Amino acid sequence: MNIAVFASGGGTDFQSVIDGVQSGLIRADIKLLVASKPGIGAIERAQKNGIRHVVFCKKDYNSGEEMFDKIIELLRQNEIDLVVLAGYLTILSPNIVEAYEGRIINIHPALLPKFGGVGMYGMHVHEAVIAAGERESGCTVHYVDGGADTGKIIAQARVAVDEDDTPQSLQKKVLAKEHELLPKVVAQLIEEMRK
Repeated sequence: MNIAVFASGGGTDFQSVIDGVQSGLIRADIKLLVASKPGIGAIERAQKNGIRHVVFCKKDYNSGEEMFDKIIELLRQNEIDLVVLAGYLTILSPNIVEAYEGRIINIHPALLPKFGGVGMYGMHVHEAVIAAGERESGCTVHYVDGGADTGKIIAQARVAVDEDDTPQSLQKKVLAKEHELLPKVVAQLIEEMRK
């Protein structure tokens, strides 16, 4: 079984999947990192672990569809079974969502359906959770569909939001949960695909 991970930043969620493969929890190979820009931490992690990486910047293409057509071609060449969005900030166009329906998952730093949708990424999510006076937050792994953070929820992990939490401290707590939840879900989906 082959996995492609898509990332836009430091790649700590990507690292949790690498660790899951190396520990034997995830019985699959990470064939590919698709990065949304050069020079990001996720690329360094790919290089350290001998994983091929390819950069696709939206500005280099006439449309998202055109860029994702190229990405679909690459995924097919590499016989990818599962696509994992791990802090990938480019909205997918319909062509890739259709081509890999039921085989693209995303990790989101809140308990969906709350605090999802356009503009809800990174620190914006944790700021919104604290501003709303929520007592708990967490992370969600869900299937990707045509909307922003609207796909079927696969699993969630929860953390308490304490009185003295800042967006930064909440982000740390949620990230620790992401690093536990994501590899578990990937492992589970890979085992289901094997059947």
